[in-house]
Amino acid sequence: MDGYNKNINYQLKLLEKILKKNKRLMEVLKILEEYSKSNSKFKDYYIGAGSINQTIFNYLSHKDINYGIKDFDIVYYDDSDLSYESEDIIIKDLQKLLGKNKIEFDIKNEARVHLWYNKKYNADRLPYTSCEDAIASWGATITCIGVRLENRKLVVYCPYGLNDLFSMTIRPIKKNFTKKDYDERVTRWKQKWENLNIIEWDE
Repeated sequence: MDGYNKNINYQLKLLEKILKKNKRLMEVLKILEEYSKSNSKFKDYYIGAGSINQTIFNYLSHKDINYGIKDFDIVYYDDSDLSYESEDIIIKDLQKLLGKNKIEFDIKNEARVHLWYNKKYNADRLPYTSCEDAIASWGATITCIGVRLENRKLVVYCPYGLNDLFSMTIRPIKKNFTKKDYDERVTRWKQKWENLNIIEWDE
């Protein structure tokens, strides 16, 4: 199945068809959908980045569908409480829900990322205005994607489209990212998926 340069509706259907082959990913999506129904602070959320693009890469490269996927990146947006304590409640809730199935995950409230990031890296990053704003800055077009389930239907946010994903093209997004971080990711990805098409940072 080839999704490159097809219309977006075809691409979205193909994306869903491939993602459904990853049973572990679908399991996490269903757990998160149920959790969002009971927690008002966890309404605006996505699974993003690695587990999504790597599932597609694995399918297109004829590798095991879970090859290279170490964990699931989960992001949500709640600006009503920017404390770590509020975020920690959700972390612990999901540890109980996902941990019993031995599912590793990383979760962040994107509304408060600037608070710890600026302190840790002596930076002046501005607050994200939404989950979508955060996802759009994730370093490469293929990682700038988020998915979730609503009424068991897949919702997709892909601000740069899906062509790069289906052509396995790594293209930099330079918002809140550095050449060093991009080059390190490219090197790491190239070791796992030899047929990637790399757009250099300075091209």
